[in-house]
Amino acid sequence: MKLGVAIEQLAAAERELADELSAIGERHRTEHDVYHVTRTLAKMELGHIDALAPHAARFDVEIERGSNGGSSLLDTVREKSAELVGRRPEPGLLLLRDLRRLHTLAAGVSIDWTALGQGAQAATDTDLLAAVTTCHGETLRTLKWTTARLKEAAPQALTT
Repeated sequence: MKLGVAIEQLAAAERELADELSAIGERHRTEHDVYHVTRTLAKMELGHIDALAPHAARFDVEIERGSNGGSSLLDTVREKSAELVGRRPEPGLLLLRDLRRLHTLAAGVSIDWTALGQGAQAATDTDLLAAVTTCHGETLRTLKWTTARLKEAAPQALTT
């Protein structure tokens, strides 16, 4: 079965989404809601990798959670970047670009969850299907947040 390959690819996509959520949150640190929500969502996405780990082991594949944490130097650079972005006249456009990037990544992860769910159903793997159902629902929350936040930010960013 190729479910192991799908699990590996999904875990890598989840890790990329979690890393990007963290990076964008740091970049927009002056937008407190963006900073805190992206941190929460990144932890949730990393939790999905933990949920996939026992299934990966059953299919003889290894997945890495990743640390999702940066070095103190990297954290300092991101913090200073966030401060500078907060003072520039175009932070709204940067936020729109970053929300679009997050939405695109989350949509890809959602499609991967759908494919894995279909595979789990075909293989009648109820344990994997249960994990897919839970985790995919949470990824859909990330998609809903990016859409809502973009709708909130777009009018001001595009008209001022």
